[in-house]
Amino acid sequence: MVIVGRGMTLVNIQERMAFYNVKGVSVAIIQETQIDVRNYGELEVGSGLSVTDETIFSACSISKFMTAMLVMKLVSDNVLNLDEDINKYLISWQLRNQKLFTENCVTIRHLLSHQAGIVDPQDSFIELGKNSEYPKNLGILKGDTPYCLSEIVVSEEPGAMFHYSDAAFCVLQQVIEDVAKKQFEQVMREEIWHPLQMQHSFYHTVLLQNKHHVASGHNKYGEIVKGKYLIYPYEAASGLWTTSSDLAKLCTELMDSLGGNGRLGIDSDLINEMIRPQYGKEWIGLSLFLEETELGLEAVSYGWGVGFQCMLVMYPHLQK
Repeated sequence: MVIVGRGMTLVNIQERMAFYNVKGVSVAIIQETQIDVRNYGELEVGSGLSVTDETIFSACSISKFMTAMLVMKLVSDNVLNLDEDINKYLISWQLRNQKLFTENCVTIRHLLSHQAGIVDPQDSFIELGKNSEYPKNLGILKGDTPYCLSEIVVSEEPGAMFHYSDAAFCVLQQVIEDVAKKQFEQVMREEIWHPLQMQHSFYHTVLLQNKHHVASGHNKYGEIVKGKYLIYPYEAASGLWTTSSDLAKLCTELMDSLGGNGRLGIDSDLINEMIRPQYGKEWIGLSLFLEETELGLEAVSYGWGVGFQCMLVMYPHLQK
């Protein structure tokens, strides 16, 4: 699954698919505010079922960009503050500072930019085991599940170092659930999916009941991976299943919001924060990786998991 911003063209998709043994692809292109979706191949090799506009893929860590947009909506609505101590929002659990750093408390800005001083425990955040019970986010934070064997803690000075972190987004998920007093998916549906008419986005395994719209995972040889539909039970970090067109709507919202024309009403200054380097690191914004190119600023979100690869690229400052 690929989502690209304004000004991009795609060439020889089918040739590239054959070269890399890719069996199904959905590409959404945003140009002049219009979304053009192009689909190729099968949702499962040998099934005869073609990839369509409604084919749902695992978005893996592009989930983090989705979460960041929800956070910005809540900040814009004065529910959250980017630079407040997150322990002031957490009710059901507190983020413990392992080494008692005194320079900085952990903030939402730290968490979104992977600079909270949180290092993911070794062998953590794996896919859901077959026939396993879906773990609770609170259990993951406490280290009470097979998916994270130790408590999530702050082990380095916040703001000092970059550590790509699924755990940081699990903390954000708990912040949102504690503040909203609702399940994370419900908040996302009410604040993002419903207003943007993202009708094919899900987190939980119920989506897999209708296999005619869900792509199977394939390995680098083009073979179906064991289990077909591997679940990452960390909604805010990597649990999103969606279509390329739904993600394109989210990208369009970000770019429109820069000019004050977004449908969600997120303040343009907050959107600018997402694509601004954080803590002196030119290549990381709030959930998005940044690079200056000949087309201007490039903002990217990647997702990779067992059987799926996806990439989202935006050029938010290109003229419409």
